[in-house]
This record gives sequence, C-alpha cells and structure tokens, in this order.
Amino acid sequence: MRKTFNYISILLAVITLSSCSGVKVLTSWKSDSVSDIKDNNFLVIARTDNKQARIAFEQEISNQMRDNGMKATESFRELPDLNPDKELTEEQQANFKQFLENEGYNGIVLTVIKDYQESTRTTQDGGYYAGASLPAYYPGYYGGFYGYYYHPLSYSTYGNYVPMSSTTYTVKTYVLETVAYDLSQEDGKQLAVVVTSQIEDPKDVQKNAEEYTKKITDALRK
Repeated sequence: MRKTFNYISILLAVITLSSCSGVKVLTSWKSDSVSDIKDNNFLVIARTDNKQARIAFEQEISNQMRDNGMKATESFRELPDLNPDKELTEEQQANFKQFLENEGYNGIVLTVIKDYQESTRTTQDGGYYAGASLPAYYPGYYGGFYGYYYHPLSYSTYGNYVPMSSTTYTVKTYVLETVAYDLSQEDGKQLAVVVTSQIEDPKDVQKNAEEYTKKITDALRK
C-alpha cells in the first residue's frame, strides 16, 4: 500500500481540504465500552514519513480531542525521530511498547490513508442566448407576465449566442481510516473506534481538516 501512494502529497492534501469538497463518513463503528476510554491518555499518530504532514495532522486531531476534554499528545512531540510509516524490527516493536507503558499511554489514535483514486469529469456550458446588457439584479419588468413577455430582453433572438463548451477536469478522492485503541484492555479487545471517511478534491488551506477531526472526536465522545 505504501508503494502505491505518494504519502507526502496525499496527507498534505488531506490537511488542506477545500470547504467546497467536504468530508463524507463512509462507515463508522464503536465498541460497547467506548465511553470508558474518555479518560485514557492518548498518543496520536499520523502514519506518514513526511514530518510536515505528520505534525499538522497530529496537531489538528489532538487539539480537537483536548478541546473536548480528552487527554491527547502528538507523537511527533514525544517521538520526533520516529518514522510512523516505517516497518519496525522486533526489537523496535518491543521498545515502542515499553515506551508507551513507561509514559503511561493507554490509548492510541492512528490515522492511515487507505485508498486514493483519480477520475475525470466533464461539465458543459453555453448553447443559449445571453442579453447584451441585462443588469445583475432582476429589473422591474420581471414583476408581471405581460411586462416580461413583451419586453425586448425576453426574446431569445436578443443578445449574443453563447456557444456550447465543455470542460474536463480531474477529481481526486482520498479514503482515510482513523482507529482508536484502548491499551488497558487485553489483546483482541482493544479496538474502540473505527471511522472511515472520504474526502473529494481537497484544495484550500486547512479548512475542512477541522470537519474531519470533529467526526473522529465525536465518535470517541459518544
């Protein structure tokens, strides 16, 4: 999966979601005991080898969790040299587990990009007559049928013909998965929350990252 996607560009794009694209939750699940993890001490991890993307995404999730009364710490603050997207050796796995236990982290929130697709869409415009000097607002002759019907500007032959045109553009779609684990539970019963979301065509700076993380924290609080 890591070979398929450019995590640097994708995760940075996710952070800079456009307000016109929005976030759509595809699936979500929470355990029956999810309310028990509200007081856990969470380490927040964004799985990417790009430091800038990791910092921005972990900060957004952690900030919203803290705003909702939860204890959350960005992994880049505690483990600045960690590459979350790099496979760990058995020794490194043991060291990571020991670190979590020593520092008192009994919760994990991990975000991973699960899928990325590109598709093309075509829009059409034109193919009609446009009035040469129609004001931006509706003028008085719009108020009655006869005034409108007899007015020169209501005739299709008045004004300039706008030729038909089409525009083809590429739409980028990202699927993210955020999982929360309760490490105080025994192995096999630690999964508390799974939220899978779709973000379409992100463009603008950091507008809808709040929308995405709000859905995550909402799932954790319920």
